[in-house]
Amino acid sequence: MFGKKWKILAAAGVLAAAVALTGCGSSSGSGSSAAADGIIRVGAETTYPPFEFTQDDKYVGFDIDLADAVVKQMGGKMEFKSMGFDALIPAIQSGQIDLVASGMDVTPEREKQVAFSDIYFDQSGKVIIVLKDNDQIHDWADLKGKVVGGQVGTKQVDFAKEAGAGQVKQFDSNSQAFMELRAKTVDAIVIDAPVGMYYLKQGADKDMKIVGTPKESVGFAFAMKKDNKELQQKVNQALKELKENGTYDQIYEKWFGASGK
Repeated sequence: MFGKKWKILAAAGVLAAAVALTGCGSSSGSGSSAAADGIIRVGAETTYPPFEFTQDDKYVGFDIDLADAVVKQMGGKMEFKSMGFDALIPAIQSGQIDLVASGMDVTPEREKQVAFSDIYFDQSGKVIIVLKDNDQIHDWADLKGKVVGGQVGTKQVDFAKEAGAGQVKQFDSNSQAFMELRAKTVDAIVIDAPVGMYYLKQGADKDMKIVGTPKESVGFAFAMKKDNKELQQKVNQALKELKENGTYDQIYEKWFGASGK
């Protein structure tokens, strides 16, 4: 259903995480992004496997691996912070963190609030998940009038509203969304396809399924303070170098089982 791209999700390996991303000096705008000791504070919402989640009391995932590699490529270290997804942009704006690495979609609304790096993951289509015994919801039009769940502050919530959902319940985490679907307090949930497929692979496919056609999105990017052009430039340069030297593909293959190019 999803074509070649969506057949690549494989087992997630263990990554030593709670590491740190560094950066690069201070911002050219007001509000420096990096501390004097060269540490960059990176934030993520850590119930989002396989991008960021907790395993054996460590934060692991594709985004954490990639963020660590980006910061090391820039010559720095990362200080990692876990927080709610809807708290990430305010934390950037207030200076609590310097960089968001949390499967964040680039949207026009967010571009008014933060600066984005180049896209680092472009396979982030949104899908509908329902219980296997569902016989009413088969695609986006069928969400009209239904109770639909999604993670607070995400594009998934927007898609559910645009589809005419009668009620959109917003949850703090994707894991909570799956629990609510299983408890039948929602008729369906909308989620990023790679995350949904990961949950299904972990056993949720026993009583849940993906339906309909994925809605495409621009993709995921790192976010930083809007006036921090220096950090934005250095993150983009590091991403480019990691793709050229094969490091990006190594990280991609670790979490998804196939080349990211």
